[in-house]
Amino acid sequence: MKTYSTKASDIKHEWHVIDASGEVLGKLATRVATLLMGKHKPIFSRNLDTGDFVIVINADKVCVTGNKAKQKVYYRHSGYPGGLKSISLDKMMEANPEQVVKHAVKGMLPHNRLGAKMMKKVRVYVGDTHPHLAQVNASPRRAVLEDEGRG
Repeated sequence: MKTYSTKASDIKHEWHVIDASGEVLGKLATRVATLLMGKHKPIFSRNLDTGDFVIVINADKVCVTGNKAKQKVYYRHSGYPGGLKSISLDKMMEANPEQVVKHAVKGMLPHNRLGAKMMKKVRVYVGDTHPHLAQVNASPRRAVLEDEGRG
């Protein structure tokens, strides 16, 4: 018996819609990262992009536990001396809630070229509408997600 090796022709990418309203940020990011990497599929391979496309809606309604809203800080640096900028989670949620979700998901993906490729397959929207209806309605997974109350 030979060991199965996933080929690029075996990979089928599906579309998933996840409603983030009322969900904890870390648990949401874990679910999205699992779908992006393809760990839910039996053909999962670490060296190939076997994951699916993910659409996250209602990003502004995501919640965090404890005092993270006030204490969690996001840092970025301009590259110049004294160029360190910081912003707290609650101010980031007011200004750009999509970036909060994307930042959490990016931290759970591989930090290499493959992770960057996976990150291009996630779309995050503030409201409950998105422009990808044609892709999602064509997916057989849509009915399953709606039956489970997640789509």
